[in-house]
Amino acid sequence: MLFKFYLKNLIFCFVIFFMVLSCKPENELEKRIAKLNTSIDIERFDMLFANVSPNDFPNLKKEYPFMFPEQYSDSFWLAKKNDTLQKLLSQEVSKVFSDFSAPKADIESLFNHLTYYFPEFVPPRVITVTNEVDYRNKVIVTDSLVLLALDNYLGSDHEFYVYGNIPKYVYQDFKKEQVVIDLAQAYAKKFVPRQHNKTLLDEMVYFGKLLYFKDRVIPFKTEAERINYQPEQLRWAIDNESYIWRYFVERELLFSTDSKLPSRFINPAPFTKFYLEEIDAESPGRLGQYIGWQIVRAYMENNNVNLTDMFVKSTEEIFNNSKFKPRK
Repeated sequence: MLFKFYLKNLIFCFVIFFMVLSCKPENELEKRIAKLNTSIDIERFDMLFANVSPNDFPNLKKEYPFMFPEQYSDSFWLAKKNDTLQKLLSQEVSKVFSDFSAPKADIESLFNHLTYYFPEFVPPRVITVTNEVDYRNKVIVTDSLVLLALDNYLGSDHEFYVYGNIPKYVYQDFKKEQVVIDLAQAYAKKFVPRQHNKTLLDEMVYFGKLLYFKDRVIPFKTEAERINYQPEQLRWAIDNESYIWRYFVERELLFSTDSKLPSRFINPAPFTKFYLEEIDAESPGRLGQYIGWQIVRAYMENNNVNLTDMFVKSTEEIFNNSKFKPRK
């Protein structure tokens, strides 16, 4: 019995020891960032507009003048509020987002990270709207304002998308959890300058910077979520990383200025166009972005460079000093 007692205590000590070892610097950093404790109010303009009466409309217009362009009359907005499609959108949004606490917590965490890495950042007003599922403008960011169009996040199986004229590879991310990821992407484009891209490698590194930005500001989301992949798509990219890299190198695509290459390897698409039947059908789109992400990660691991300095580094500097080697 005494032996068992000592054995249990020994095992317990080993468990504690390994738990301490596993407490990585990244975890300590995340604790410091969380202590910034950014608190925001979510202004549910979508609900205010849906429920406003004709008598109260002038007050709403006064509170949100930027939401009502002057070239349109009050009667136009009241008619729009009562439009059948607008009512349907508002009803569906109110169902899915009756509780906004989870997206709010995500956004506050994002703002904590932005405040940590960019001390000049001032949390903006965050206002929710509907925009008739204009998915190309799901999120709008200015210095003082964020607009989130919630009718683009009703769930990837929602009938608006499944039976609408929207490709599946686009609407697969139209879900509540995606709100903060799209917001992080909008801020990435705001903070990462886009240099004059000439080659495929320029495009790869630029999008790699955007993805690395998301590594830092939304680490609470999975890698698959950050790149807008399904888990099996990310696994395919990881498993075939060496092949993808070899394809780029052997065909001398990296430094090519062929204008057709971004549509094959960078832009959103249902699959990447290797022009190999057995590969294309299985591959996810945007694999050029994925490889650019790995190059930027390798550069940051092998060089003592802070985040904002990396953003302005040239493609040549990042590629030549990344020591990137694809996983085999």
